[in-house]
Amino acid sequence: MQIGKDLRLEWRSKDAINAMLFLALLVVVLFSLAFDPTRAEARQIAGGVLCVAILFAATSALNQAWSRELRGGVLDAQRMSPSPPSALLLGKVVANFLVVSSVELVLAPLFTIFYNLDPKGNAWLLLAVLPLGTWALVGNGVFFAALSMRARSRELLLPLLLFPIFIPALLAMTSAAGAVFTGESDPVLWIRLLAGYDVIFTTAAVLLFGLVLNSEG
Repeated sequence: MQIGKDLRLEWRSKDAINAMLFLALLVVVLFSLAFDPTRAEARQIAGGVLCVAILFAATSALNQAWSRELRGGVLDAQRMSPSPPSALLLGKVVANFLVVSSVELVLAPLFTIFYNLDPKGNAWLLLAVLPLGTWALVGNGVFFAALSMRARSRELLLPLLLFPIFIPALLAMTSAAGAVFTGESDPVLWIRLLAGYDVIFTTAAVLLFGLVLNSEG
């Protein structure tokens, strides 16, 4: 099964997890040095810093999302398999989602320490914001990584394709997280927008992935 295979390989190598942790912590530390975390302004930007750290960290792993499939001839086997292309895509998305989420579980406590955060809103809503935002990032990222996997400059091409499409989700994710940290507004609307974004773009990726897979032949 695609999910189990990817998770086992990542558990053995830990390449993506180590790279994501390093980049995410680097972004958090640099922003904590640039802004005084004891000031009220830090609470205002905390949601944006957290989301940007996750974005850059996850992109480093998504660039390699299909590297094993290219080396192992998995894509050629998938074209001849009776299983639908969407099964390969969703398996890859779920596996990467779990890997990125594991990094977030480590990052979140460190983030609150660096910024001295004491959420003024309903902190439990972050349990909806982070998974929904992560799914939006990973779902689009895996799809566009497949679209650009044979390009010579795929490390550059993936951000160019992913970041503009991810902007609405990033704004919703940042606004929802900021609302939780400051308690100045209700994040529920932003959470609903994130959920709608996930449904729309996941459906589009599933419907279009067959064309992407066959075009790689």
